[in-house]
Amino acid sequence: MKSLIVYCSSHGTTEKAVGLISENLEGDVLSVDLKREKTLFDLKDFDTVIIGGSIHAGQIQRKISQFIKHHHHRLLEKNLGLFLCCMREGDIAIEQFNHAFPQDLRKNSAAMGLFGGEFLVSKMNFFERQVVKRVDGITVDQSKLDTASIMEFVSSMNHVKSYV
Repeated sequence: MKSLIVYCSSHGTTEKAVGLISENLEGDVLSVDLKREKTLFDLKDFDTVIIGGSIHAGQIQRKISQFIKHHHHRLLEKNLGLFLCCMREGDIAIEQFNHAFPQDLRKNSAAMGLFGGEFLVSKMNFFERQVVKRVDGITVDQSKLDTASIMEFVSSMNHVKSYV
């Protein structure tokens, strides 16, 4: 079984989540940060596709949206996992997740995860720091990354893969 993880990581939080997923997912795993890497791949080569990103100003990264739009029909034919890193919780986090991923992909997913998030003020540019300070009152790094949710997601994906 071969898995592809496509993601975008602005400040490293999503990359941390992908690292945990990659280390614990069964089979061969290729992870590609669409924001930084130019790795070529063909979706036909993968049984499983995991897509993840983070929320910035209420939106998932544009490259993730473009990837989904470009590969939408092929994604419906894969074992699919979707995850989101965000600092919001409860209904707001669910709303952000639902806005980030189309309904038919969510319905077709073997696993969906909300992994919490981080405000890494030390890695933000001036504009980002000002927005986070004004909107959330955050001036220092904060982490709410939920490793238990990440491991639960991996377990669900491994369970599905073992039946394919």
